[in-house]
Amino acid sequence: MTTIRLSNDLRPLGKSEILVSPIAWGMWRLAGETAPDTGPVHAMIEAALSAGINFFDTADIYGCDVPAGFGSAEELFGRALAEDRSLRAQMVIATKAGIRPGIPYNSSATYLADALDASLTRIGVEQVDLYQIHRRDFLTHPHEVAETLTRMVDTGKIRSIGVSNYSVHEFDALQAFLGQPIVSTQPEFSPLRTAPLFDGTLDQAMRHDVAVMAWSPLGGGRLAQGDHPAAKLLAEHGARYGVDAATATLAWIMAHPARIIPIVGSQTPARIAASAEAYKVEWTWAEWYGVLQAGMGENLP
Repeated sequence: MTTIRLSNDLRPLGKSEILVSPIAWGMWRLAGETAPDTGPVHAMIEAALSAGINFFDTADIYGCDVPAGFGSAEELFGRALAEDRSLRAQMVIATKAGIRPGIPYNSSATYLADALDASLTRIGVEQVDLYQIHRRDFLTHPHEVAETLTRMVDTGKIRSIGVSNYSVHEFDALQAFLGQPIVSTQPEFSPLRTAPLFDGTLDQAMRHDVAVMAWSPLGGGRLAQGDHPAAKLLAEHGARYGVDAATATLAWIMAHPARIIPIVGSQTPARIAASAEAYKVEWTWAEWYGVLQAGMGENLP
């Protein structure tokens, strides 16, 4: 029986020369503090690197829901990098901007320029490998956004451009004004959030060789532990390969031909390390579609 097998080889980030791992580690749950102990952060970074993860995804808004506030996740990450300068060379660093509590979205030229400089300062680097517009700002023309991003590339502050939570039409509108390709898109995707399969996001990515980064791949944790039918199927399938439901879910996501990169959000080193076991999991077509239908709660026609 034909099965889908996964590879842990590095691959280009879309139409760029940047090589990234098939799994990323995300920092949306990284809680900053006024005087943080960076030991736990170092442990998470080392767990990711040991698991073969070189792709690190953050955003300026991460940390806004903890006392340390807006920008604190980037700052805490930056403090860890400052303590071990050798780490930077092992990483592809991605960050995002465009969401600001109370606005809520701003992608104007002035705002993004200031946001990037603030992110670079917090992380303590002169350049980020991937800069993403976090959500579409309806009040800024995509031409203005494109000009801003192009200046960032030209000045060497960013290497490549990506988008997050963009529809296919929003993606096309921005790409129309750019002289270089958008290399990545970041939708929410999991067996419980299957819209990208049907709204054209994944088809567009495959057509234009755009990397897909999936946020919340475990459905907000519901697939890691729970009684949802999809979670049960994933647990049963994972058990056949000696892994848990969370790890099997990562494998399910990566099995799609768009070569989706799930963003692991765990703040537990052991859980981050366990992501490396996802490559052991294989899928038949029937098994993969079984999880999809369980996640959707209905059979495909």
